[in-house]
Amino acid sequence: MPPAALAAPAADDEARIASRIESLIARMTLEEKAGQLTLVAAVREDEESDRDRKPGEPTAMQRQLAEIREGRIGAVFNGIGADWARKLQRAAVEESRLGIPVLISVDAIHGFHTIFPVPLAEAASWDPNLAERVARATAIEASAAGVAWNLAPNVDIARDARWGRGVEGAGEDVLLGQRFAAARVRGYQKSDGKSAADAHLSDRDAMLATPKHFAGYGAAEGGLDYNVAELSERTLREVYLPPFKAAFDAGALAVMAGFHEIGGVPMMANRQLLTHLLRDEWKFDGIVVSDYAADHELVVHGVAKNDREAVKIAFMAGVDVSMTSRLYQQYLPDLVRAGEVPMARVDEAVRRMLRVKMKLGLFDKPYERMDARRERTLNHTRQTRALAREAAQRSIVMLRNDRSLLPLGKGKQRIALIGPFASGPDHLNGPWTVFDDRRDAVSVEAGLRAALGRDAQLSVTQGSGIDSVLPGGIEAAVSAAQNADVVILAIGESEAMTGEAQSRTEVVVPPAQQALAEAIKVTGRPTVVLLRTGRALALEGAVRDADAILVTWFLAAETGNAIADVLFGDVSPSGRLPVSFPQRPGQVPIYYARKNTGRPPPPGPFQEYTARYRDISVDPLYAFGFGLSYSTVEYGKPELSTATLGPNGTLTASVMLRNIGKRAVDEVAQLYLRDRVGSVTRPLRELKNFERVKLAPGESKRVSFTLRREDLVFLGPDLKPVSEPGDYDLWIAPSSSGGIAASFELLGSAE
Repeated sequence: MPPAALAAPAADDEARIASRIESLIARMTLEEKAGQLTLVAAVREDEESDRDRKPGEPTAMQRQLAEIREGRIGAVFNGIGADWARKLQRAAVEESRLGIPVLISVDAIHGFHTIFPVPLAEAASWDPNLAERVARATAIEASAAGVAWNLAPNVDIARDARWGRGVEGAGEDVLLGQRFAAARVRGYQKSDGKSAADAHLSDRDAMLATPKHFAGYGAAEGGLDYNVAELSERTLREVYLPPFKAAFDAGALAVMAGFHEIGGVPMMANRQLLTHLLRDEWKFDGIVVSDYAADHELVVHGVAKNDREAVKIAFMAGVDVSMTSRLYQQYLPDLVRAGEVPMARVDEAVRRMLRVKMKLGLFDKPYERMDARRERTLNHTRQTRALAREAAQRSIVMLRNDRSLLPLGKGKQRIALIGPFASGPDHLNGPWTVFDDRRDAVSVEAGLRAALGRDAQLSVTQGSGIDSVLPGGIEAAVSAAQNADVVILAIGESEAMTGEAQSRTEVVVPPAQQALAEAIKVTGRPTVVLLRTGRALALEGAVRDADAILVTWFLAAETGNAIADVLFGDVSPSGRLPVSFPQRPGQVPIYYARKNTGRPPPPGPFQEYTARYRDISVDPLYAFGFGLSYSTVEYGKPELSTATLGPNGTLTASVMLRNIGKRAVDEVAQLYLRDRVGSVTRPLRELKNFERVKLAPGESKRVSFTLRREDLVFLGPDLKPVSEPGDYDLWIAPSSSGGIAASFELLGSAE
C-alpha cells in the first residue's frame, strides 16, 4: 500500500475534526468561549457551603450543573465517580445549547484508587517500562470513573532536597527525567509507541497527560516552594526543559504552567516560554492550563494591578485555560469587547480545547468513560495490586548491609519492630492521593506478620512520635531491642513533611526519631533502618551507621508486603538512587552532574584555596545511581569498538559483568560521559544510557551501548546545539561515582 494511502485516514479525520470545531466556534457566544477555557473544582451535594443554604436555594451541585448547561464551565477536576461524572456530562451534552461535552480531570499523581509508590520512589526502579505500566493501570481505574484528563506527570528536575515537591518527579538527572516523563505519558494516553502517539486517546481507558510545572519550577531558590527560580537560559534549556520535550514527543497534548517566576517574569506571564518556545520553536499544539488560581497570583507577584489585567497578561502570554479562579469566565468577554484581547486569540484557545475533547472521543462517545459497573470492577483488581507490590519491591534501595545482615531468616530470629512507622495505616501512601482509602494499605507490621506466619517472634513498639518524644517510649523501645535478636527501625518523614508547600531547611531524620535510633544503638543489637522519605536525607549518627539501611520512600498500598519480600530475601533489592544523598544538609543543592570549577577539590593542583568545605568533602554520602543487592557484581574494564568516533559513525562501548555472589541479581549498568574540553564548561559526568541486566549466581554477561555523534550534542556559546571534536572519557559503572574510565576521540566538524 503506498504511503499516501496509509496517511489518508488520519488526514480525513483531522479535516473532519477541524470542520466540526470551526462550525462550533462560529456559533459560540463570547461567554461560551470563555466557559470552555474555565476549569473548576468539583462540588458535591454534601458540600460544606450547603450547610448554611436557605430553603429553596440551589445546592452547590445544582449551581455547578446550571453553569455547565449555560456553557460557562468547560472542565471540572477531582470529582467523585462515574455516576457524578455522568450527571455533569448529561448537563453539558443533552441540556446545553451547543452540546459540548465537559472534560473531567483529576490529580492522579501516583495512582487513583489503587495507590502506587510516589513517583520519586518509582524512579528508583530505573525502569521506565514499570512507570508506563503503573500509569496505564492508573488510567484504567480513573477512566472508569469518568476521568479523561490527568493533571500529571510532574516532570520537574529536583536537585535541592529542601524542596518538597521533588517527591512527585523522577529526581535530579535529565536523562532519567526524560525517560520517565515519556513513559508516564505513554501509559496515561495508551500510546502504542508509534509516531501518532495520541492514536488511542479516544479509547475509554485512556486519558490526557499533562506534564508539569512548566518550566524550571524545581529550581526554587532556597528549596522554598513557589519561590523565584533564578536560572540562566542555558541551565533552563539543558536541565529543566528536556523532560517536557520528551513528554511532548511522546504525545502529551496538555501542559501546566507553574506558580514561579524566572528572571522577574512569572511563568503565567512568560510569553517567551509559553508561546515563542512552546508554539513557535517546539510546535506544541495542545492546551496550556494554569496551576491552581495562578492567574490571580499575577496580582500578588506585582505584575498586574488587578484580576482583569492579570487575565489579559496570562491569556496573551499563552495560557489557554484558567484553573479554579474563574477569572477567564469573569473578565475575558469584556476584554475582547473592549478590544484589549483579540477574538482570534480566544478562538485559538477554544480551538485547542475542542480539539483535545474530540481527540479524547468525548463528542462521539461522551458517556463511555462513565461506567459505574466498570468502576466497581476495575478498582483494586488482583492484577493492579500485584503491580503495586512489584513497583514497591523494585523501588526499595539498599544503601548499607554490613556483615550481610540481610536478608533475615524467617522464624529463626526474635525481631523487634520499632518506630513511629512500625504499624498502622497512616503515612504509607505519601502525599498527593485524592481518592485513596488508606485503610486498604498494608502496614509494615502487617506485611511482616503475613510473611512470618503464626510462629512469628515479632514485637512492635512505637518508641517515639514523628516529631516528639513519647513518655517512656525510648525506654520501652530499648527493652524491646534487648529482648530481640535483631531490630527493624521504621523511621523517617511523615506524609505531611513532603510534597507541595512542605519545604524543609533541615533535611534530616526528625530529632525525636534520631534520639530513638541512638538509644537503640547502645543496646548493640543488629539494626535495620527502614527509611521512609520523599526526598534525599542527610543521615547521621546511629541512622547513618546502622547495620543495614533500606530506603523505603512512601511505597503506598503494598508497603508492608514489599518490605517483607526484601527483608526476608524473597526479592533481592534492585533499586538505585535517583537523587544524591548529602552528608550534611548544608551541601544541598547537591547533584552528581556538577562542574569542575577552576579550583577543583583535592587532589587538584590547589589545596587550601579550592572548591571545598572546611568540615566535610564535597562528595555525597550516597551517590546518584547507587544501590546494593544481595549479591556482588564485578565490572570489567570498558572496551571500545574504536578509539575514534567519526561524523557519521558509531562507537560501541561494552563491559563484562560477572555476578560473583550466590544469589541472582538485577543490576543497573550505567553509561556516563565527560567532554574534557568544550567551548563551554561541561559536567564532570553525564548519564547517557542505562540498562538492567539479570545475572544468575556466577553468570557473566557483556553489556553494550552504542554511541553516535548526536549523543554528544550540547548547547554551544550561542545556545545552539553543537557537537565538538575532542577527547571524551567514558565509564560503565554501577553508579555515578567510581568505575574504570576509557577514552575516545570525536572527529570531524563542530557543525
